[in-house]
Amino acid sequence: MNGFRRFREKTGLKQVQVAAVMRTHQSAVSYWESGDSLPRPDKLPALAALYHCTIDELLRDYPDNSSITRGEAI
Repeated sequence: MNGFRRFREKTGLKQVQVAAVMRTHQSAVSYWESGDSLPRPDKLPALAALYHCTIDELLRDYPDNSSITRGEAI
């Protein structure tokens, strides 16, 4: 489980709630949690604030994202 899901569950939020706050789709939140994509870099500070953690903590357990291109970030 990566930090995106772990911290979301720790805060008691549902994916749809995170999506509403972040102004994105629930499917985007699901992709972040499954490791299929990363949020855009400009969304990371807001996600960290929402989850009461640091950006480093969010990304610490994230799968190797070297194969994810800039265009794949949601």
